[in-house]
Amino acid sequence: MSPYDPSAFPPFAVTVDLVVLTVRRHALCALAVRRGEEPFQGCWALPGGFVRADEDLTSAAARELAEETGLSAHHPQEAVRDNGAHLEQLATYGDPDRDPRMRVVSVAHLALAPDLPAPRPGGDARSARWAPVEELLEGGPDRVGAGGEPLAFDHARILADGVERARSKIEYSSLATAFCPAEFTVGELRRVYEAVWGVALDPRNFHRKVTGTPGFLVPVGGTTTRQGGRPAQLFRAGGATLLNPPMLRPEV
Repeated sequence: MSPYDPSAFPPFAVTVDLVVLTVRRHALCALAVRRGEEPFQGCWALPGGFVRADEDLTSAAARELAEETGLSAHHPQEAVRDNGAHLEQLATYGDPDRDPRMRVVSVAHLALAPDLPAPRPGGDARSARWAPVEELLEGGPDRVGAGGEPLAFDHARILADGVERARSKIEYSSLATAFCPAEFTVGELRRVYEAVWGVALDPRNFHRKVTGTPGFLVPVGGTTTRQGGRPAQLFRAGGATLLNPPMLRPEV
């Protein structure tokens, strides 16, 4: 056999799967779609699709994100704006049996954005919705499809990896601001941490930590009463990408 013999390698495809996370009603939610086609017809799954021959992985992920949510994607080092989402590569999944159709390697991506509107189904998705990640990961009523099967493919594992990436990364980076609008209060940022970590935080200690970390938050010179109560100072994300000291996750 020659050093490279195409006939010795079976055909395979590359897909991108998206763990799209947002905070809705003070809960960390993931975008789930109900598949309208085989395999796993009727099951809930993560959004995603095949990589086209003329696009790279980042372009494919950004395209799928736009098709599923209407959002544009920003580079991980760029600030997130009202009409965009943080998008980064998560991991690669290549178990030979992960897709019954053929050998499929998936490059999963993590997307984070502020409170997102109701999703619209697209492609081979029959319906789409935001579901609390605890329901999807712990077997709640929306984790299963019509026949009682779990999330399609290996999407439960991908979702769990994406959620843990978000939970761990907001400890040492400014990633939590990706869940906030362009201008936000310390209270709104605290509720992001509480939703992602699933714990209650002391408001005074949190305020002291985030406002005392150089480059984390920048005052914009205004206030808001959108959360009720007294006017609260507005901030925007600063230039810091790493937090020192880190915002350690409380033990539960």
